[in-house]
Amino acid sequence: MARKTARPGRTLVVFFLGLAISYGLVALGGAWKPALGLDLQGGTRITLTATGNPTPENLKEAANIIDQRVNGSGVSEAEVTTQGNQYIVVEIPGESRRDLVETVKRQAQLRFRLVACSTRDASCGGAPATDPGAGVTTQPTPSASPSAKASQKPKSSGKNRAPFLLDGKKKAGSSASPSASPSDSASSTPSATPAPDGGDLVGDPLKWKDNPDAASVAAYNKFQCPTDGSAPIVEDDSSKPLITCDDQGIKYLLSAAMIEGTDLKSASAQIPSNQVNWVVSLAFNGTGTDEFTKISKALYGTQDQFAVVLDGQVLSAPTMNGLITNGQAQIEGNFTESTAQSLATSLKYGALPIAFDKNGTSVETVGPSLAGDQLSAGITAGIAGLILVMLYCLVYYRGLGLVVIASLLVAGATTYSMVLLLSKGAGFTLSLPGIAGLIVAVGITADSFIVFFERIRDEMRDGKSMRVAVEAGWVRARNTCLAADSISLLAAVVLYIFAAGVVKGFAFALGLSTVIDLAIFFWFTHPMVSLLARRPFFNKGHKLSGLDAENLGIDRITVGGRA
Repeated sequence: MARKTARPGRTLVVFFLGLAISYGLVALGGAWKPALGLDLQGGTRITLTATGNPTPENLKEAANIIDQRVNGSGVSEAEVTTQGNQYIVVEIPGESRRDLVETVKRQAQLRFRLVACSTRDASCGGAPATDPGAGVTTQPTPSASPSAKASQKPKSSGKNRAPFLLDGKKKAGSSASPSASPSDSASSTPSATPAPDGGDLVGDPLKWKDNPDAASVAAYNKFQCPTDGSAPIVEDDSSKPLITCDDQGIKYLLSAAMIEGTDLKSASAQIPSNQVNWVVSLAFNGTGTDEFTKISKALYGTQDQFAVVLDGQVLSAPTMNGLITNGQAQIEGNFTESTAQSLATSLKYGALPIAFDKNGTSVETVGPSLAGDQLSAGITAGIAGLILVMLYCLVYYRGLGLVVIASLLVAGATTYSMVLLLSKGAGFTLSLPGIAGLIVAVGITADSFIVFFERIRDEMRDGKSMRVAVEAGWVRARNTCLAADSISLLAAVVLYIFAAGVVKGFAFALGLSTVIDLAIFFWFTHPMVSLLARRPFFNKGHKLSGLDAENLGIDRITVGGRA
């Protein structure tokens, strides 16, 4: 005998409790409208102009990195395209957000250097800092992994600003490249003789920081920080010392880089336990861990500083108050969630292989590509089609058609709550292809009902009562629907993995709707039909139930039934 459903009423209560919880989370998020894609609500278009003559391969690689940054999850519907040999166009749906614009433009060259001089110091060459900065490393504790913490000011965002460079082995005059404005770089150093000291130590930053060459110190003394918080625009060479500033106008003479961004294994934005401020956590690979261990051992117990430099600008210059050997670090400061996520995303997806012209970058607001009347017409057509499906089910299945209508309405409510939650939590944006994916899934949901109902009718034609036919038909219909939905889900997954742009949105919406269809089928439709089978209106074959003898093509309805 077919196994009967145990307590279908309890299953329905648990299902609706879960639906109520999902809408409770939506209420906590405070967003009752889904985020719309660029084609439905417009957004921001950013046009980047590459400097020099980049190869098509470098331009495409840069576009791929930017696409990962702004559309890493594949559901935010950002579009990144190349135009010609110099332009990358990024279109981001929604209101203009400064952090996303910065994420797109950021070069993401992260380097760790040692501080030889800074305007925080009274002298140069390893003198104790009178004010080492807000971010300092914390003493490791047994309960938490030790981490190096670096402070960041609110405006710490890379803007393709490269540092002022020095070569400790060359003449100061050939190393310092003056710019048009005295405030943008140092003037040429009058010395024409090689560095008398420290010049041969450039390759050993740990020794050079305590004995920087005279040419570098002279250029540092002549250098003036830009008044707008930016860094001089010259070529960044990690093998040479560096003169640059932070966004507060503090000047630094830094060693050659000890750790490169390529030594970064992961980057994430988070709020550490027992803290309330956002930080960017970094994890280095083996090479980066070894180098950071050297820095930690050399600076531990001193007031010497190291600098975290992003795109030629100092994010922070902390001291080392703990011996850090596990390659775990944290950049901390006045982060908000968006700025921390922006920085972590830029670092995680790597540095761009090309640079962009700061003056050639344009940001503009664009309107939706679909007119409002077209969108309204599409929605009206979708609603009309859904009503026709419901009317057909009512005419053909009569009383059982009410289950179809109820299931479709519950599926719609569940889908809407999931779209709202994903819009808030994962950046999902609903575009026209995404809407198409949701509408296609309605057909999948209707197919599940038809298969189930037809199985029930077949079992009743074999002489079983409705209560027995529901359970026997469920076993057969369940396997069929699982196979069909598995194929649809597999197609959505493959399309999501190998597609790009808005096609990913279609695949994501199709997969989401397919999963919701399974949930509705198992936890709403089946228990609902099981409850109705206990009602005389259905199990005795009323003419309006859709299960009467005439409609089934049999002589009479079996009430007692047999297995």
